[in-house]
Amino acid sequence: MTRKRPTSLQVAERAGVSRTTVSFVLNDVAGMHISEVTRKRVLKAARELGYVPDAAARTLASGRTRTLGLIICHAEHLTVDAFIPQLLYSLNEASHQRGFEVLIEAVEDVGRPDAYLELVRAKKIDGLIVLNPRRDDTQLPKLIAEGFPIVVLGDLGQHQGYAVNVDGQAAARRATRHLVSLGHRRIAHITFSPDQYLATNARLAGYRQALSEGNLTADETLVRYGNYSAESGYLAMRSLLEVQSELTAVFAGNDTIALGAMAAIHQQGRRIPEDIAVVGYDDIPTAPFFTPPLTTIRSPAVEQGRLAMAMLIDLVAGQEPPDPQPLLEAPLIVRQSCGAGKRKSR
Repeated sequence: MTRKRPTSLQVAERAGVSRTTVSFVLNDVAGMHISEVTRKRVLKAARELGYVPDAAARTLASGRTRTLGLIICHAEHLTVDAFIPQLLYSLNEASHQRGFEVLIEAVEDVGRPDAYLELVRAKKIDGLIVLNPRRDDTQLPKLIAEGFPIVVLGDLGQHQGYAVNVDGQAAARRATRHLVSLGHRRIAHITFSPDQYLATNARLAGYRQALSEGNLTADETLVRYGNYSAESGYLAMRSLLEVQSELTAVFAGNDTIALGAMAAIHQQGRRIPEDIAVVGYDDIPTAPFFTPPLTTIRSPAVEQGRLAMAMLIDLVAGQEPPDPQPLLEAPLIVRQSCGAGKRKSR
């Protein structure tokens, strides 16, 4: 015998409130002045009964689609960057807790006049999270200016708006300064993406700043541009090893790039860290299990995703987030790949 689906009336009776209050709470209708105690009681009753509101009814009640978009400006980012699964997990978890779905879209040509507008209208989404925007993104500032709910995961550049970010320049400076403090003078940098991306340029700037502070010349022949993947890190490191015989350290723009770079170093018969020290960025879950374990900047992917989603849902509900541009900590996690404590200054 098929079990009957719970109704909103049953939820109302269990919570001791009206059906209207149940509708307002479960559809997250703004401006109804429902107390937090009542809201929690309704949510608890719905959870205990296994009540799931009908999607069409939710849209009619709230005037929203209950769908949020995640815009990734490089499709390959989804397939090769080990940072992404952590981010997707946190975004998905945070959105479902508030009754929203997440639609993932890759937009390669951000300069196309209708790149974002097409998604906003055709997909009928309530808000957007934009991951790692590019310098030449012409649509992002337009939608922000129009007041469409948008939260950027990464650097906003010169734009005003809402963003959750880590100070990538300061973090890259910290990583490079660590290598300088260990006595390295020929330090390479492999970016995690092409130079159109704001985060790439921030990390590159931090690398150069640390070299300058250490009275070292920022030699552009020591810089290579990766493309998210371990393969691009491998190829970039091979290129460096072919022409930079005095190279003793490399700062990789992310841990996936570092993994490829370490494979190239091993293949050339070099030792890590005795011959070449390696520092990455992100502290992905596998970083402690690299050979040797990777020294890296810890970027809080899960915290970034949860905070960005909470901010976006607040904006969709017409509420101002407490902090429009929170900046999260990104500490340096020292492991064996940098040779800390073993290397003498030279």
